[in-house]
Amino acid sequence: MDIFERVAAYRAESNQLEWNGIFKDYIELLRKDPTPAMTAHARVYEMIDSYGSEVVNGHKRYKFFEQDIFGLDRSVEKLVEEYFHSSARRLDVRKRILLLMGPVSGGKSTIVTLLKRGMERFSKTDKGAVYAIDGCPMHEEPLHLIPMDLRPEVEKELGVRIEGSLCPSCQMRLKTEYGGDIEKVNVKRVLISEEGRVGIGTFSPSDPKSQDIADLTGSIDFSTITEFGSESDPRAYRFDGELNKANRGLMEFQEMLKCDEKFLWNLLSLTQEGNFKAGRFALISADELIIAHTNETEYKSFISNKKNEALQSRMIVMPIPYNLKVSEEEKIYAKLIGQSDMKHVHIAPHALKAAAIFSILTRLKETKKQGMDLVKKMRMYDGEEVEGYKEADLKEMQNEYLDEGMSGVDPRYVINRISSALIKQDLQCINALDVLRAIKDGLDQHASISKEERERYLNFVAIARKEYDELAKKEIQKAFVYSFEESARTLFENYLDNIEAFCNWSKIRDPLTDEEMDPDERLMRSIEEQIGVSENAKKAFREEILIRISAYSRKGKKFEYNHHDRLREAIEKKLFVDLKDIVKITTSTKTPDGNQLKRINEVSKRLIEDIGYCPICANELLKYVGSLLNR
Repeated sequence: MDIFERVAAYRAESNQLEWNGIFKDYIELLRKDPTPAMTAHARVYEMIDSYGSEVVNGHKRYKFFEQDIFGLDRSVEKLVEEYFHSSARRLDVRKRILLLMGPVSGGKSTIVTLLKRGMERFSKTDKGAVYAIDGCPMHEEPLHLIPMDLRPEVEKELGVRIEGSLCPSCQMRLKTEYGGDIEKVNVKRVLISEEGRVGIGTFSPSDPKSQDIADLTGSIDFSTITEFGSESDPRAYRFDGELNKANRGLMEFQEMLKCDEKFLWNLLSLTQEGNFKAGRFALISADELIIAHTNETEYKSFISNKKNEALQSRMIVMPIPYNLKVSEEEKIYAKLIGQSDMKHVHIAPHALKAAAIFSILTRLKETKKQGMDLVKKMRMYDGEEVEGYKEADLKEMQNEYLDEGMSGVDPRYVINRISSALIKQDLQCINALDVLRAIKDGLDQHASISKEERERYLNFVAIARKEYDELAKKEIQKAFVYSFEESARTLFENYLDNIEAFCNWSKIRDPLTDEEMDPDERLMRSIEEQIGVSENAKKAFREEILIRISAYSRKGKKFEYNHHDRLREAIEKKLFVDLKDIVKITTSTKTPDGNQLKRINEVSKRLIEDIGYCPICANELLKYVGSLLNR
């Protein structure tokens, strides 16, 4: 790639987005398409919606968030539907501050950052184009030039709504530069940019003694007072506060509830009336979405203070809990590691999953549902089937605690521990045991957990180790079975023949002797026992399989052994049981013979080529599973 050619092409693309005209041209543009006149709230929603959405398990998943936000589909759906969508339709929700409240490292800042970057990109599209009065320090909507008395007629003519009035700077320029002729006022297209301070403002609290309200509302330019003679002259005022610059877009309040009270007073009229007070001017109109974030402790302290009731009533609080799905937690760690310079260190399969299992267990609350422990709950939350429980049980557990996911180990702690394992000298590969060991060692240095919590977390490390042990055995099991798919399919077909005969009270025919025989109860039970199907439940299980086969048949599809998760697990376990002794002998022999060596090499090859192991972690897995089987 020629870097400078690409830079020149990028500059040319940006130049093509430029548009300059007069107010009359802008009105003609709105006649064809009124969308540029939409509010800031509508612009944020349209930006999110432009990426598309899909319905998964009855919940709407917005694709805008899917690359960076993991496991928070329900929270994001609520956020978009209850706040962004409602406020885009000019419902009263838009007159509220959006407060994201949740534990540290839960994704609050990431959501806001995504919205800011999304707005920047969206403003470069035709649908997200933003036009402003040229030279306005607040990048003002040109329709504010329309006199109040004429607005109802213009709104009807163009199919738009006009809210707000000209800023003091534009009021003066309209008189002095344009002689009150609004038709000739220059208008240009602007691109939303946090760096350029166009349409995005960010306020971060600092020492209350040194922080000035001017950071939000702008300040007097004392060097020009002698020239213009008055502090109330707009030319002697810098409209460069964060609230000024966030006009037409969004304003982020970082750690809002840490702010001094006087900084929050400005938000009372801004949210309810769409304006704020600055200097010696009338109220200044601002069209911006205010989004803030804080943690649960600060929020509880805030609402306990009666003096904050006015501001509290102007907030929409959206809880952003930790992710509670193991598979999504893995994606968080993979993403963070992918952003580092440690990509050359190979991470063995299931290493991140083991860490994710530990994290999720710390965040879950014990359910009152009989027979349901944390591990089963964790599996159901991750979309796995658990015998004896249905979708209704899952929904019941998800609604059991409103604050589930608001506590537990945060992703930063886990990624810090994974980093400590990755950074070891000359390390080429890390596996699940390395990661769990690093997590366990780090608990001694974790300052914010109590002794009781530490004991509880150590127990979760042990559970995560047991879960990994099962995964490791399954991995070897698959790799060890020669022509695994073929062997599994043969066993599966045999099982189906037998359960069909059993359910239909018929015989099966021996393929060699052509002799009619009773269904092989011993074979069927040897498979069903692998997944805990009891003697009393066997008939229902077999009938369920036949119903599933029938459903596939009606759709013209062939039912395969991996179309039923529990049956697939049973087949795999049965095959492994049959080969268990061979695996034990082969993996534990210090000096394997030629046949055993060949078998080990075949298994290693499959682990490396088909599953994603490297030679180092494949060898370690073989040794580890061998030791497990010999216990």
